[in-house]
Amino acid sequence: MENQGVPPGPYRATRLWNEVTTSFRAGMPLRKHRQHFKKYGNCFTAGEAVDWLYDLLRNNSNFGPEVTRQQTIQLLRKFLKNHVIEDIKGKWGSENLDDNSQLFRFPANSPLKTLPRRHPELRKNRIENFSKDKDSIFKLRNLSRRTPKKHGLHFSQENAEKMNCEIINEHQENSVDNREISQKDVEEAWRYVILIYLQTILGVSSLEEVINPKQVIPQCIMYNVTNTSKHGVVILQDKSDDLPHWVLSAMKCLANWPRSNDMNNPTYAGFERDVFRTIADYFLDLPEPLLTFEYYELFVNILGLLQPHLERVAIDALQLCCLLLPPPNRRRLQLLMRMISRMSQNVDMPQLHDAMGTRSLMIHTFSRCVLRCAEEVDLDELLAARLVSFLMDHQQEILQVPSYLQTAVEKHLDYLRKGHIKNPGDGVIAPLPTYSYCKQISAQEFDEQKVSTSQAAVAELLENIIKNKSLPVKEKRKKLKQFQKEYPLIYQKRFPTSESEAALFGDKPTIKQPMLILRKPKFRSLRY
Repeated sequence: MENQGVPPGPYRATRLWNEVTTSFRAGMPLRKHRQHFKKYGNCFTAGEAVDWLYDLLRNNSNFGPEVTRQQTIQLLRKFLKNHVIEDIKGKWGSENLDDNSQLFRFPANSPLKTLPRRHPELRKNRIENFSKDKDSIFKLRNLSRRTPKKHGLHFSQENAEKMNCEIINEHQENSVDNREISQKDVEEAWRYVILIYLQTILGVSSLEEVINPKQVIPQCIMYNVTNTSKHGVVILQDKSDDLPHWVLSAMKCLANWPRSNDMNNPTYAGFERDVFRTIADYFLDLPEPLLTFEYYELFVNILGLLQPHLERVAIDALQLCCLLLPPPNRRRLQLLMRMISRMSQNVDMPQLHDAMGTRSLMIHTFSRCVLRCAEEVDLDELLAARLVSFLMDHQQEILQVPSYLQTAVEKHLDYLRKGHIKNPGDGVIAPLPTYSYCKQISAQEFDEQKVSTSQAAVAELLENIIKNKSLPVKEKRKKLKQFQKEYPLIYQKRFPTSESEAALFGDKPTIKQPMLILRKPKFRSLRY
C-alpha cells in the first residue's frame, strides 16, 4: 500500500477506507498472547496495532507523515465500531480502545463498505449544462483530448494563451460577423474555462466523477477574482457576511505576535491561549466547513495528488477549486490560513498547548472546520489533517488568483464573438468586472479609525468574558480584574458604578452606605 494511491473518482473516501482496512487485515502480524493465565492465538494487542497502523499511514501517499499517533488510535476505534476488528471475546460496536495491552483479533469476515450508486440525474444535468453551446464545448473537449493527461502539467500564462489561441485561430477565418455577448455568455465562459482546466489538471475523462457542473457558480468565481485587496484577500461588499470585528482583531493579534499592539498586548499569563480559544470557538461553531459540504468529494479527490512528484499539480488544482467557494468562505479560509501559517512558523509564539506543538495544534484544531462530510465518514479526520497541512505550507500560492484564468476567459469570449453569427436575441455585452481598490483616506482619519476600531474590539472582548457561561465565577472575577487593570477607561464605561458591577454576580454593593450620625442625648441633672 505504501506506493499505491487511490485515483480521482467518486466516493474516494470510501475507497480509501476499504483500501486501508484491507491492508491492515492482510499485513497486521498475528501471534499468541497470554492474558489472565490463558493463551490466545492469532491476535494482537492494541499497542501493537497502533504501532503497525501508525507506520502504515505515515508512509502512505494518501495520508503522509502529518498523521499523529492519536489519530491512529481514533481510526482503530472506528475499526472496532465498524467490526473490522473485535476484542478477544468477540465484542465490538463500541469505541473502547486505547494504546495498551488489550487483546483484539480479526472477525471471520472483514466488512468492506459498499460504494453508493451515482445519482442518475448527474449525467442528465451535465448533458443539459453542456449542450447550450455545442460548438464551444466541442472545441474545448477536442482541446482536452489533445492535451497530455500526465500529472506533470503546469498551467502558466504562456500555456493558457497558447491553448486559447488554438481555438480562436481555427475559426477566425470562417467568421462572418461579430456577435454581441450577453452577461449570460460571460458567466458561462467562466464556467466552461475553469471546468476544462480542472478536468485537464486532474487527468480524468469526465468531471462528472468528481463534481456536478451545476455546483460551479460563475458569479462566485467572478467575484473572487475581481474583488480583492492588494494582498489578494477577498473584499466583501456586504459586511454582515464578514468576520466579527473581535475575531479579526484577535486573529491579527496572534498572526503578528508579538509585534501587534492593537490590543496593547495584555501581559497576564495565558492571554495568548484565551485569544486562540476564542478564535477556535468561532470557527468550530460555523454551520458548515469552509470548503462547504457540496465540494467535499472534489477536495478529497485532490488529496490524491498530494505526493512529492505531483505537488505542483495539486497546487494548480487547489487554486481553481478554491475559486469555486462562496466569497465569504474564501475570505475566511484566506485569513485563517494566513494566521495559522504565521503562527506555526513564529519562534516567539508562546506554547499554546501543554502536550502539542503549535503546528500540530493548528492542524488538530482547525481540520474539522475546513473539510468534513455532511454525513460522517470514517477517514474525515485524517483526510482533513492532510489537506490543512498542505494548505498551511502553500497558502500564499494556492489562495491567489491564477494569472492565466482571466486571459483564458477573454480569449474564449473573443472566440464566441468571431466564431458565431450575431444572434438578434442576445443582449449587449457586459464587460468583465475590474479590480476594485479601497478609497484612500487621510492619515488623521486612519489614526482615528484605528483607535475606534481597536477600542470597539477590546469592548467586544470584555463582553465575551462577561457572557461566557462556561467560565467559573472565580475565574471570571479574576479575568475582569485583569481587564480593569489593563483597560480602566473601557471597564469604567461598561461598569460605571459598583452596583452595575455587583449586579453581574448578584452580589451586594461593595460600597457601604454611610452610617447615620447620631447626636449624643443631653441628660439633665436630677439635682435641683
